Amino acid sequence: MTIALDHLVIAAPTLEAGAQHVADALGVTPQPGGAHPGMGTHNCLLGLFGGIYLEVIAIDPEAPAPTRPRWFGLDTEAVQARLRHGPFLMHWVARVERPADLSLWQAQYPARIPPVIPMTRGDLRWRITAPEDGSLPAWPADDADGTNGAATPGDGILPTLIQWDVSTHPSSRLPNQGLALRSLRARHPQAARLAEALQWLGGTQFVPEASTLAELSAEIETPDGVRTLR
Repeated sequence: MTIALDHLVIAAPTLEAGAQHVADALGVTPQPGGAHPGMGTHNCLLGLFGGIYLEVIAIDPEAPAPTRPRWFGLDTEAVQARLRHGPFLMHWVARVERPADLSLWQAQYPARIPPVIPMTRGDLRWRITAPEDGSLPAWPADDADGTNGAATPGDGILPTLIQWDVSTHPSSRLPNQGLALRSLRARHPQAARLAEALQWLGGTQFVPEASTLAELSAEIETPDGVRTLR
């Protein structure tokens, strides 16, 4: 399998705070996106060159509480603690292209790939991996059935997987703002283990660096020069 970067995810305490965080960093304000029925979240979006985009996501205060934990760990104390310090680049989502089928791939490797759920927003339809507890993706300790030891937490560095079930990718609807992703960098205390996981997933272009902290950063070319988004 081969995966490709689909979009970057900025987590925010509120959508307004997240949009301002991106505007301060890049000089461009994301545009409104929409709500995610069943997840209790909403987003705003910013197009990047090459058919990828940036998503700001936050809990929607006007949405009913979902019947399951929200995705991207938004209900976890760890993420909420970070959000008390403001928005941050939390995660990335990788696209599985046809003719490969994400649901079939997950059924073959259920310990390595979280459950796949169908989602909609307006006329968009997609399938996306989302652990039942709402956590960010992790990696089983040794074998594919995940029985040997504890999983390695991905801390947002292992991607969520997505497959779009519409002919038009949402990035094509976003205006050209003169922004291009130059690099996406990851640091993690268990970088070697996560590198092995990414290689298995097909994300060989993305190699985490060893660090005492877990974090993502993106260098983005803007009309005013290269800016770093964290």
